[in-house]
Amino acid sequence: MTGVVVALACALAAPAIGAPPAATLSVSHRARALVPGELVEVIVKADSPLSAVRGRAFDHEVGFYRAGGPREWQALVGIDLDVKPGSYDVTIEATPEAGGGTVDAVHPLTVRAKAFPTRRLTVDEGFVNPPASVMHRITEESARVRAILAAFTPSRLWSGAWIAPVPGAATSSFGRRSILNGQPRSPHSGTDFHAATGTPVRAPNRGRVVLAADQYFSGNTVILDHGLGLFSFLAHLSTITVREGQVVERGDEVGLSGATGRVTGPHLHWTVRLDGARVDPLSVLALLGDTSPSP
Repeated sequence: MTGVVVALACALAAPAIGAPPAATLSVSHRARALVPGELVEVIVKADSPLSAVRGRAFDHEVGFYRAGGPREWQALVGIDLDVKPGSYDVTIEATPEAGGGTVDAVHPLTVRAKAFPTRRLTVDEGFVNPPASVMHRITEESARVRAILAAFTPSRLWSGAWIAPVPGAATSSFGRRSILNGQPRSPHSGTDFHAATGTPVRAPNRGRVVLAADQYFSGNTVILDHGLGLFSFLAHLSTITVREGQVVERGDEVGLSGATGRVTGPHLHWTVRLDGARVDPLSVLALLGDTSPSP
């Protein structure tokens, strides 16, 4: 985990006589790696208090929040699986508490290429080429999930260290390309965890339950909105123990693991979305938490 790039920026124009001096910003980042599927923490520090910080990265709004006082702000940025290698800018606009206009900064992120493995699976044919009788259900469920994950709650609900939702070992399945019954499918956008049927599944951090329903492909599914565009998608549960609209704390049980939906056996599937970007949950744990399960 590194913080390898630092950029400095100041006000675009000198303040007028008698106006408060312009704030100076220092911008850095931390990340396990700058490759597709990774989480990046962007840190903004100022030499005077800031009342607000706004930003954009990868054509999405970035939700900044105070970290340790008004002079330090942070934001999370996701590098989606489809991001090509190259240099990308995080643009930042800060508002000093003392007034005098906004201060802008640009922080570059250099994304490198990453190769993902391929797996071949044999599953029930109905989950590879669903019958016409269920296509309406699949379309409606997909539209609802897309709408949920596209929403942006402007406040941060999570706090403190993140935890793995189950105690079982995680596989390195994120980003893996699947060939189901001989047919190529989209890359695996989550991480699977070993979990026998009936294992308690716990919220990785505080969030609001925005979906608690049976889905054709993901089975019994819970989606948590952690705020600022960050979501957890917990799938293939045998039982759901929360309701939509409920706020859960880190470590609260949201269901029991199982083998519902398109699976080859019992396990937990955990997907993380950040402003639409598909992010490896293991990068979230590496950057923001630890891998020990909740008590």
